[in-house]
Amino acid sequence: MVRQAKIFFFGTSLLIGLAFFLIPPAPALAQRSNDLLGVEYGEFTGLGRRDPRETVASVIRIVLSLLGIIALGFILYAGFTWMTAGGNEEKVTTARKTLLSAVIGLAIILSAYAITNFVLKNLYQATTGFQYVE
Repeated sequence: MVRQAKIFFFGTSLLIGLAFFLIPPAPALAQRSNDLLGVEYGEFTGLGRRDPRETVASVIRIVLSLLGIIALGFILYAGFTWMTAGGNEEKVTTARKTLLSAVIGLAIILSAYAITNFVLKNLYQATTGFQYVE
């Protein structure tokens, strides 16, 4: 057990030590060109000039959109189960529970989208001084 811990510690230390030599100095490049967000560094490495905040906002919106589509699918599934229950009380109860859960999930997703949108717009305005325009 002690030997495994020593090997793990040595390997981790080696990787961290190598990282200091293999990763180019981004802060130095940003200070030299007055680029506080490192956008020019991203272009230098081939990642593009897009603002990192916009990238994060896009990823969050895509994830929330996919979750909304999944919730809509559950609502459609619950409605189909309810309509094809044929008077079977067990299926109707299952469909009601699924529908209620899907609607609650959709409400959570929509509120998460609203909160995220609010926070990101205010963060953009606070860090740049400009209004966020979609």
